Amino acid sequence: MKRRLLLQSIAATVLSSPFTALYGETTPKRILLCSSWQTVNIGDIGHTPGVLALLEKYLPDTEIYLWPGDVSGGVEEMLMARFPKLQVVKTPGAVNKAFGECDFLLHGSGPSLVAAEKVARWRKETGKPYGVYGITLSPSSSPDSVIETLSGAAFVYFRDSLSLALAVSKGVKAPVMAFGPDGAFAVDLRDDAKADAFLKAHDLQEGQFLCCIPRYNTTPYWLIPKKKKALSPERQEKNDALKERDHAPLREAIVRVVRETKMKVLIVPEDETQMALGKEMLLDRLPEDVQSRVVWREHFWLTNEAVSTYVRSAGLFGNEMHSPIMCIGHEIPAIVCRWESQTTKGFMWKDIGLDEWLFDFDHDTDRVRMPDAVVAIAKDPAGARVKASKARSIVFQNYARSMGVLAELLKQKTSQPSPSFHR
Repeated sequence: MKRRLLLQSIAATVLSSPFTALYGETTPKRILLCSSWQTVNIGDIGHTPGVLALLEKYLPDTEIYLWPGDVSGGVEEMLMARFPKLQVVKTPGAVNKAFGECDFLLHGSGPSLVAAEKVARWRKETGKPYGVYGITLSPSSSPDSVIETLSGAAFVYFRDSLSLALAVSKGVKAPVMAFGPDGAFAVDLRDDAKADAFLKAHDLQEGQFLCCIPRYNTTPYWLIPKKKKALSPERQEKNDALKERDHAPLREAIVRVVRETKMKVLIVPEDETQMALGKEMLLDRLPEDVQSRVVWREHFWLTNEAVSTYVRSAGLFGNEMHSPIMCIGHEIPAIVCRWESQTTKGFMWKDIGLDEWLFDFDHDTDRVRMPDAVVAIAKDPAGARVKASKARSIVFQNYARSMGVLAELLKQKTSQPSPSFHR
């Protein structure tokens, strides 16, 4: 506990002092960020620029290497436009070079220890410290090998408190373990030109519309050609069985917003399977008088255009997680609807004080209550924004503490394993 309090106090100093000025370093430290899991979901894209923005803010003189899973489809270009000094490591030779030059490996936010094999390789081949930043842990994603890898980390931040509790129960013994928000809250990518053009073409006025996101109960990756996944009959059957249950409350909310307020609704996707789903389960099943004030986004988008759209909205509701995360990161109200197959990540809404905007669709009462919450945001957008702002403050206070811990680690002679942190 004493060590944790010491590390947290360091974070307060880091808030106002660049790393090099604070510690008098002359040789820049280098971090290898392991992130960018896939590009078919703007949330998975968002993990990386969020963490990069935090590193830029709190450790401005640190050189960052990105060891990605996938940065195709214009994602690498988008990242480089925002972070021109970023070095993307994609070839075996480049990875070996990064292993030699980098002082620390940081595993980015994700649904699990996504790159467990990469982290284990870093640990085995370099002996240098590493940390984990904002992940969910579930019984299915925590075999003994993962528990051992997490225990060897300098720190592990979990993006929901239930994951932290599970890690403790499974015996993870990293020196610093705490709640640490998903990195996507910090995404600041923008494409205002594209967003403005779309909104103008569909007569959507800033602050006068809400966004709504559909979602299959389990993501049907077999519908995305680039994933090359085989059809899962069991998952398809489950999706079909729960499709109406999971979208009826969204439709009711849309109808009530249109009929009870002056707001319009924009149906948007978070992953590439959701455009067709939004049309089928939302737009096409709305009454005619409501359809005239609902806009359906037909094509997928990247994270920068999505953020530029969200910040022009009055709020967002739906069955996804990371669009709400990016909204709260910009003080835009956001409602999360979840179910068990989505793991415990949704419970981060309770961790940041947004209990009243979290609805569990596995329970009838929550499905019934959800539309009321959406209408409340539409009727009092200013009051809802105050709640979003308070949640954002909690998130960024946690960011400051965790970045302070990372700054302290980099201060040490990280070219060799540190006995204080390496197990």
